[in-house]
Amino acid sequence: MSLLIHDENRVRTLTLNRPDALNAFNEALYDATAQALLDAAADPTVAVVLLTGNGRGFSAGTDLLEMHQLATDPDFQRGEHGFLGLLDALVAFPKPLICAVNGLGLGIGATILGFADLAFMSTAAKLKCPFTSLGVAPEAASSLLFPQLVGRQNAAWMLLSAEWISAAEAHEMGLVWKVCEPDDLLPEARRHAEILAARPISSLIAVKRTMVEPHRAAIAEARERENACFAELMGGPANIEALTAFAEGRAPDFTNLPEGW
Repeated sequence: MSLLIHDENRVRTLTLNRPDALNAFNEALYDATAQALLDAAADPTVAVVLLTGNGRGFSAGTDLLEMHQLATDPDFQRGEHGFLGLLDALVAFPKPLICAVNGLGLGIGATILGFADLAFMSTAAKLKCPFTSLGVAPEAASSLLFPQLVGRQNAAWMLLSAEWISAAEAHEMGLVWKVCEPDDLLPEARRHAEILAARPISSLIAVKRTMVEPHRAAIAEARERENACFAELMGGPANIEALTAFAEGRAPDFTNLPEGW
């Protein structure tokens, strides 16, 4: 199973479980995670969701081999929810969402933190927003949420550079709330999750709604802008070079693209 689900003390733990692929999201994992969030939202016995990954990765983002198929094969079979459905579920999720970043997080494995109410990160973990290295645009409303969360210049560096961000840097800029030693990460995240889960679910939902509601329209607008840019760039010369290079196991070369790319 690509997603493990465990309930204990009103905390539902979702564990991304494609360790050999560093928990990269293929269509099946997007579907499973989106459905799990929808189910947790509707389940009156669940107060808090804790999201983490199995193995060395938190999530390596979208599975690039599948992304290459999606960009080049018009007959590629998409999932029921897919990437956009997962984002819809994250935006609408009414209960506290806690992320425990156990290993490397790329793409949605980093931008998902914009939707986390609390984020914990292992000292062994690191994050990257690889959009410019893939020749595409930001995603998951990160162009709005990251500047709000970490400030414009920290966000600009993360979104423009496609460089790794260490746990210490992520903590310093405010992208994560607490940094833990690897063995302490899940116990510490779970301890805080259970503190929240002991509160009335109705009150937790009310607090989150009042915090998120003022930003809903802006999040929707940011997603529209990002999706338009992403659609324009995906399958373009820079993106095709990046995906081809990945499939061939080499570094991309963006120096010989058509003018303006």
